[in-house]
Amino acid sequence: MDAANSHQQAEGRPLIAPSTTEHPLYDSVVEACRTVFDPEIPVNIFDLGLIYTIAIDDAGVVRIVMTLTAPGCPVAGEMPGWVSDAVGAVPGVQDVEVEMTFDPQWGMDMMSEEARLELGFM
Repeated sequence: MDAANSHQQAEGRPLIAPSTTEHPLYDSVVEACRTVFDPEIPVNIFDLGLIYTIAIDDAGVVRIVMTLTAPGCPVAGEMPGWVSDAVGAVPGVQDVEVEMTFDPQWGMDMMSEEARLELGFM
């Protein structure tokens, strides 16, 4: 590790917090997120890269940090509710907290390969 990396790690946390991928509910929560679509783009919000973090605690509380393709997105006020409803229906999920962020700002490089193919970017 070079000096620049050790300084950066010591200075703070990553821009996007890691997800709780080892939790037994993680895959089901991801699948629930894949049922939510941005109405302007025919790709689900997970593959678009709009879901930054899925954190699940031992009590089954899911905390999702997400963004939108643009701050002025027409469904900005509704999409967190759609995500909460979809994830809240997963068996074992006790509560869902959805936090919206624009830091870091979403970019097309956050899309999965499948999303890029679907939209003709590959």
